Amino acid sequence: MSAKDEFLEAFSLSVKRPGSDRLLSWLKKTDFFTAPASTRFHGDHEGGLCEHSLNVYHRLQGEISSVGLEISDESIAICGLLHDICKANFYKVSQRNVKNEKTGKWEKQPFYQVEDQFPYGHGEKSVFLIERFMHLRTEEAVAIRWHMGGFDESVKGGSYAISGAFEKYPLALLLHAADLKATYLDEKKAAEREKA
Repeated sequence: MSAKDEFLEAFSLSVKRPGSDRLLSWLKKTDFFTAPASTRFHGDHEGGLCEHSLNVYHRLQGEISSVGLEISDESIAICGLLHDICKANFYKVSQRNVKNEKTGKWEKQPFYQVEDQFPYGHGEKSVFLIERFMHLRTEEAVAIRWHMGGFDESVKGGSYAISGAFEKYPLALLLHAADLKATYLDEKKAAEREKA
């Protein structure tokens, strides 16, 4: 099963909230399923964003199970699968000259670069986009808003709100942990396997 098919199946089975069908319809019209997850870090390849979203979703299931929290499958799917919806229509493919080490000739190669058409922040942009179509529960919105943890620009700027979010809403902390583990464990191992 392709990553796109797995995503669509997981979303459709778990998310029944009013407006979820409109959100999914919009998502299919974007580049979400073909976009990279980043320009040079994790998932920096076609389809990396969808793969990363699935990895976070699966990790989040495990994180919640390991601590025994009562969180619905719907909330897990929404947070895990949609936390990076802000990256839909966020990247563009450009060309650059790269020297071929074997031939010594310069060749044009494609690369991804950011083209943010709606500069609204990261987690907050995901919350905004989701809520254009369906309502988020408070703990879901907080979790998605703060899923970047200490990498969030407002935290780098000195905001302490993340501490309150993690303290009050365990889902926020667990989503951040799932995102880190998916990025630095699952996707790093997959990238190393591909290089071998």
